[in-house]
Amino acid sequence: MTRYVVVGGGIIGLATAFALCGADPGATVTVLEKEADLAQHQTGRNSGVIHSGIYYPPGSAKATMCRAGATSMISFAETHGVPVQVTGKLIVATSADDLPGLDKLYYRGLANRVPVTRISPEQARQYEPFVTCVGALRVASTGVTDYAAVCRALATEIRAAGADVRLSTAVTGFDHRQDGTVVESTAGPFHADVVINCAGLQADLLADADPATDPADVGNAWRIIPFRGEYYELRPERTYLVKSLIYPVPDPAFPFLGVHLTRMLDGSVLVGPNAVLALAREGYDWRTIRPADIGDLVRFAGFWRMARRNLRPGLMEVSRSLSRKRFAAGLARLVPGITADDLIPSKAGVRAQALSRDGDLVDDFLILRRGRNVHVLNAPSPAATSSLEIGKHIASLARPQP
Repeated sequence: MTRYVVVGGGIIGLATAFALCGADPGATVTVLEKEADLAQHQTGRNSGVIHSGIYYPPGSAKATMCRAGATSMISFAETHGVPVQVTGKLIVATSADDLPGLDKLYYRGLANRVPVTRISPEQARQYEPFVTCVGALRVASTGVTDYAAVCRALATEIRAAGADVRLSTAVTGFDHRQDGTVVESTAGPFHADVVINCAGLQADLLADADPATDPADVGNAWRIIPFRGEYYELRPERTYLVKSLIYPVPDPAFPFLGVHLTRMLDGSVLVGPNAVLALAREGYDWRTIRPADIGDLVRFAGFWRMARRNLRPGLMEVSRSLSRKRFAAGLARLVPGITADDLIPSKAGVRAQALSRDGDLVDDFLILRRGRNVHVLNAPSPAATSSLEIGKHIASLARPQP
């Protein structure tokens, strides 16, 4: 009987435990979460979008898992009574300069077998009457759900299968022994044959603490860089401006999707996120500063290489963070008439983005097996969409080899 310990009670950790319960029903599965509740960080602080897979290079893990994950996530939500809506979305070119990027996305969508249609500005306004554009893509398979509710449903399922979910249990280290690994925690030791590290913002630190990993292979090769994404909501009397989801064509000079508008399950409209460097791994505002996290950043050579390459767009994101007027101006390119007065501050999230020693943001999911253990070192968006597929993949890696 295999003993699995999964570190992290976000959607990736819970989806992995769910997959293990199905694939290895005789095993014991324990999930350790340091917070007092599930889905407290990346999972519970995003826009709830079920992505289509249009953005990702064909053949990449993101492309294949996102496309399959959108289907499995919608099915899981419907089966378990979790609210879900498949609304579709528009990706809009607001100037002629955006049209080559729009074309690239269109052909990438076709290559990824995403249901994407190129439409005219007049057709775009049939979906979104207040949008402005010179061209657009309609992606029919995009939807929204409540990922925290998905986590609660996953936890119910894995507990019913006999797994243990421990809250308020922070992992503090590992002790390798001949018969397995002792996971040290604030709630005492847990004995495991296989440890699966799904710790998100803390994943690289836990990988460093695992004696099975080589620092040259993990700690010196990649670090987690925390990027804060800040959100606003449209005032209730202005939500009529957005019917579903409206995205810009991504800026090729910046490795994020850009500020967009998302109609949520309750009819509110969430706008954002931007992307600014957080001053703590769990730094949800400018006031939260953790010197140890900053020191970890500045000691990593890849950070300085990334900073030099992205200085201009990074400064633009900071200015948008500090000015509601500039934030609104980015939205007004998509929906004219949106002003700073229309925006109400909302939640912020922090994206755990892996950065290589060369200064490149890791573009795909990064999941490594080292010794008996598995470390998830890069699982940003679209990881929530892809989570059930990622969980199956991790479970296949984690099961002891014959």
